[in-house]
Amino acid sequence: MKDNPNLIDSIHLKEVQRIFKLLSNPHRLQMLKILENNPMKVNDIAATFSLEQTVVSHQLSILKQHQLVNSTKRGRFNYYQLNDPHILDIVNEALGHADHVIRGKKRVSVKSYWWDHEVL
Repeated sequence: MKDNPNLIDSIHLKEVQRIFKLLSNPHRLQMLKILENNPMKVNDIAATFSLEQTVVSHQLSILKQHQLVNSTKRGRFNYYQLNDPHILDIVNEALGHADHVIRGKKRVSVKSYWWDHEVL
């Protein structure tokens, strides 16, 4: 690559790509959001999303492997919490952008609905 200060170096580019790949799974994304305010046990997370405990454990394992969550043993249970809370900055920015896009589409579809139905 040429010396351009706006280009991302290959090491950072690969890491950002890895982060976005992790966040592309809807289960992992939901788990990060639900762990935003309080630690939770696997079975509580599974119940929240109506998922099998094995699915939740697998996704939490991936998040833990990539240092986004960690766990603390309390009695017989592991409680999972965010290990890297600023990951939610990325998630919340993406949600803000999604809301912007959705609102824009809703305006268009509402307008076209009214136009198509000759209410105007």
